[in-house]
Amino acid sequence: MTDTMTPEQRHRCMSHIRSKDTKPELKVRRWLWNHGYRYRLNVKSVPGKPDIVMRPYRTAIFVNGCFWHGHNVQFSTALIENSKLKSEKAANPGAALIENSACCKIPQSNREFWVAKIKRNQERDQRNYQLLQENGWQVIVVWECQLTSNQIEHTMREVELLLNNNILSLYKKNTPAPFTTEEEPLPLAAEDNIQFNQQDK
Repeated sequence: MTDTMTPEQRHRCMSHIRSKDTKPELKVRRWLWNHGYRYRLNVKSVPGKPDIVMRPYRTAIFVNGCFWHGHNVQFSTALIENSKLKSEKAANPGAALIENSACCKIPQSNREFWVAKIKRNQERDQRNYQLLQENGWQVIVVWECQLTSNQIEHTMREVELLLNNNILSLYKKNTPAPFTTEEEPLPLAAEDNIQFNQQDK
């Protein structure tokens, strides 16, 4: 894919993108709030400083931009049987082969910088997700491309299902097991009365 922007235009465009309160984040937050879910934002004490933290559900939600987090972009140093990728490798032997996705296309200008940045973001994301899961947190990742007007309801219903399943599993873990005994069951009050009346006779 040919980059239509000059390096200066690309730099100006990228520098105006916010890291907080992005449009995808606001869509997710608005949906959760309108459906009665409460949350905190960017909690520093939670690994990875998730976009949305729901402590009662023990859940961290990351709302990821497809470009910045390389949604479905594959990086490989191995040779892939694809003529376009082979020619790219021949032109720059030190670069990793890149397979763009439908929602993330890495610019041709300053390509090495963007590849390195997105790879770092992906690696950092995986470390944060693993750390959260090791500490008993559920991690939900919502991608920007899943929040289009015709997909957002389906996406958020899936998020809601994951939240509810998680809180049920937490409840089950914290609920004491029902009392069980191998002894004979105690008689009912009515049975006691009958036995007592028979002894009186």
